[in-house]
Amino acid sequence: MITVALASGESAGIGPELCVAVARKFRGARLVAIGDQGLLRGCPHIAHVPLSARRKAGKLNPANSRYVLEVLDRAIDGCLSGEYHAMVTAPVHKGVINDAGISFTGHTEYLAARAGNPHVVMMLVGGGLRVALATTHLALKEVPGAITRQGLVATLRVIHADLSKRFGIRRPRILVAGLNPHSGESGHFGSEEREVIEPALLEARKLGISVQGPIPADTLFVPARLQGADCVLAMYHDQGLPVLKYASFGAGVNVTLGLPFVRTSVDHGTALEIAGKGKADPGSLIEAVKLAVKLASSS
Repeated sequence: MITVALASGESAGIGPELCVAVARKFRGARLVAIGDQGLLRGCPHIAHVPLSARRKAGKLNPANSRYVLEVLDRAIDGCLSGEYHAMVTAPVHKGVINDAGISFTGHTEYLAARAGNPHVVMMLVGGGLRVALATTHLALKEVPGAITRQGLVATLRVIHADLSKRFGIRRPRILVAGLNPHSGESGHFGSEEREVIEPALLEARKLGISVQGPIPADTLFVPARLQGADCVLAMYHDQGLPVLKYASFGAGVNVTLGLPFVRTSVDHGTALEIAGKGKADPGSLIEAVKLAVKLASSS
């Protein structure tokens, strides 16, 4: 049977209660909830990691930031050792981790560093779409400089490999967004398409990767263009994810491509305002667990 680690995330948020709700009901895999056992009562299988400080639902406490990362580390170590076949993560709060003096830009970057993989890719799945990102958690002004020919080729190689290996798509077809309005309008609105993106796509095609683009983002997501495509590569976070979340919010799943193990996550945040009130919807976590089991079973 597939064993999945459930990393319970920010202790003050809805993560722990979502893990309890899902672990009680899910069948078809062994789910091990990781976190303080006091927060995870009701879960059949718990890997106990003690809180650093007292927890109050909805109230962030930087003193528990180390605990949040210890929970994540336990799941990663278990995946790397073979104890777990996959990991599913509840949301963390990046701000409070940084407030504790710990540099943290997100799960994706942290997982890449811990797994020793130089290049991983964030992809969300839902609403009939797969949307991957060329850059992840960056200020918008930093995005153009972060997009390089070498980086795009590496990203496309990871997407192609994982869609083939884990998703079972024989020849993945990838649509690539432009960075600028109208994909630069022949250089009048920016030169990144001509100087960076187009050469990267040419190189990717030589490697046998099926790519089309750069396509203006405002017309990329129309049904006629998406028909037959297996994934969209957006240039930055808020270019691609609003469309996917509109189509799937509450049932979307975040997948990290390029890791030596399967990792999925919810498509929402910590929802501090409803934590501990019994209002949290476990839909996205359920979908994340289902996808993790499916991908781990096919690996």
